[in-house]
Amino acid sequence: MKIVYIGTCYPMRGGLAHFNAILSRALEREHQVTFLSFTRQYPDLLFPGKTQYVTDEESCAAVRYPAEPVLDSISPPSWWRTARRVAAIDPDVVIYKYWMPFFAPAFGTVSRLIKRRTRARIVFICDNIIPHERRPLDVALTRYAIGPVDGFVTMSERVRDDLLKLKPGANWRLVEHPIYNVFGDRMDKTEARRRLNLGDGPWLLFFGYIREYKGLDLMLRALPAIRRRLPVRLFVAGEFYAREREYRALVADLGLVDAVRFDADYIPEDRVALYFSACDAAVLPYHSATQSGIVQIAYQLDSPVICTDVGGLAAAVLDGETGLVVPPGDPEALGDAVVRFYQQGLEEKLREGVRREKVKYSWEPLMRAVLELGGQPGGATP
Repeated sequence: MKIVYIGTCYPMRGGLAHFNAILSRALEREHQVTFLSFTRQYPDLLFPGKTQYVTDEESCAAVRYPAEPVLDSISPPSWWRTARRVAAIDPDVVIYKYWMPFFAPAFGTVSRLIKRRTRARIVFICDNIIPHERRPLDVALTRYAIGPVDGFVTMSERVRDDLLKLKPGANWRLVEHPIYNVFGDRMDKTEARRRLNLGDGPWLLFFGYIREYKGLDLMLRALPAIRRRLPVRLFVAGEFYAREREYRALVADLGLVDAVRFDADYIPEDRVALYFSACDAAVLPYHSATQSGIVQIAYQLDSPVICTDVGGLAAAVLDGETGLVVPPGDPEALGDAVVRFYQQGLEEKLREGVRREKVKYSWEPLMRAVLELGGQPGGATP
């Protein structure tokens, strides 16, 4: 098949670019893949982080993929240029990675233009249908984006259900988020802590972009009660996308200055394994979620996960087998789970469970679903 993939790609950074590069490499083993990326993903005024682009070229060798920058998210003339480029390729299927309504005008318009000029099927791989942080036009914009789409891959039941509310009868496949396989192997914990200048003792990891829905506040509020029983410390590794002053003030107000370490920046790809290896478990105390790529990073690096029961997290984190799952919005329950993790010595048991569980998270089911929805001869009938 001839495939066009539209989304974020190197030199843009982050988990979406990683996902797209890995899947494109898997697809190109048997198919012709052309990747069309952004000339501008977000206007600088709207971007909450420090930069949208890779700043350490050497760190991202494992997640590079050749892409043609053609699409500007807020420039309609670029939407027409993108459609013309797709028409010139004349693909069998066009894949988009869809995650938020900001891109709906561009994606929806490009898809409609493609439909006029080619026989290509349109497939969306959906992280979200309705975003975590909702805005008034989200539903209308999403309806516009998904209108011309022929098939959808969703990676949690929550996303599938959101899809069917907006597009009853949609042709969908539910595929669990594969594990990222580009961050190397787990390291010796003592060496990882030495390299990060961490002390001994219990350390938990909160990893990734810091946004309100991810529940860092919940973990911080749980920590004082935990520390009255055990000397647990929290390592927060990731760039602030919201409320940095408030989080840091909360740490001070709760008397946690010596118990919380912030590495408040984007973590380069070649250092991700270092952070997960240095800590005993990853914590995902989300207030809301569909799924989270952080679980898949943790699983690649054999890290247990302590999470809240929101969205698809509990489907990925098996309570008592690969991690611990607690009710959302309950710092006491979260604290009790952390204490149980340490007092019952669950780290190695859960780590072994992760090693067993992660083998099922290959990229083959996702690739097969995309190709079936794209109309591959011999694929499943929609």
